[in-house]
Amino acid sequence: MGFKMGIVGLPNVGKSTLFNALTRTAAAQASNFPFCTIEPNVGEVSVPDARLDRLAEIAGSKQIIPTRMTFVDIAGLVKGASKGEGLGNQFLANIRETDAIAHVLRCFEDADITHVEGRVDPIADAETIDTELMIADIDSCEKRLANLARRVKGGDKDALDQERLLKAALAALSDGKPARTVAVAADDQKQWRMLQLLTTKPVLYVCNVAESDAATGNALSAKVAAMAAAQGNSHVVISARIEEELAQMDRADAAVFLEEMGLDEAGLDRLIKAGYALLGLQTYFTVGPKEARAWTIRGGTLAPQAAGVIHGDFERGFIRAETVAYADYVALGGETKARAEGKLRAEGKTYLVQDGDVLHFLFNT
Repeated sequence: MGFKMGIVGLPNVGKSTLFNALTRTAAAQASNFPFCTIEPNVGEVSVPDARLDRLAEIAGSKQIIPTRMTFVDIAGLVKGASKGEGLGNQFLANIRETDAIAHVLRCFEDADITHVEGRVDPIADAETIDTELMIADIDSCEKRLANLARRVKGGDKDALDQERLLKAALAALSDGKPARTVAVAADDQKQWRMLQLLTTKPVLYVCNVAESDAATGNALSAKVAAMAAAQGNSHVVISARIEEELAQMDRADAAVFLEEMGLDEAGLDRLIKAGYALLGLQTYFTVGPKEARAWTIRGGTLAPQAAGVIHGDFERGFIRAETVAYADYVALGGETKARAEGKLRAEGKTYLVQDGDVLHFLFNT
């Protein structure tokens, strides 16, 4: 299981440049005019994880299979999108299909690149898109409440639950707050997700800065950082131009280039880590001579459900999981020594899988 992140923003903030770099393709046309991306471009990238390479080295695995992450480059939104301005209706529908939103904000000055509203102000840009998403959600809530009226009158339980949740969302939205600020009980989570409100999506602000500001950020990205912290959201600082250059290099040249730029890691790595944290995701591994493979699960996943990510039969016929922590596997040089030292454990159906666990599942067919 990976996850799907929609890249959104006003036109000419660097969305398509970032997408091209992240997916190492030229599928999205990055040009200096609005709506250069007419259809959402979808690209998958491997999630970099140095632990997987180390495990494969120890086990002598013939193949390394990282987990995957999907990016969707969604064409630039403009003011009025919620009412169909620009290509608004189409874009809003594309956002609805993603797990999270990477909101790219222009944090660089460049007279040669026009801004759709003639200014460089990432906070105002963020507010423009946030407002459009909230207006779209308000419209959705009002329409659904009207459609539910007859069923509510008849005392339909599902309709009553939906009405209660929609009214809670509408109250927050009418107060200028996104729907994700609503406190939702555990029993209501499934129904809440089915509402598919745009502003329930977790948001990661991506500050697109000039190459010279990639290591330290600048005054504009600092404002975004403060805004994100106040909202309880996350942010990362990235230079889309640097990522575009890195995409053309081999690993050795990229490492030298990053060092010259004063960067510890590529923007892709920071973006994925921030995205994982945003959605509460973690990784476990399966390792053997044939392959070393990474699998993505949500934090708090039990062993049978983690097994089900590999195949449904693993979950249905789950007997137990044999697990060893990544640090122990590496320190002891593999499964054989880990078993001999008592670091390989047998765990049952109530075991909460931990990030970095090396797992082997036993199941009935």
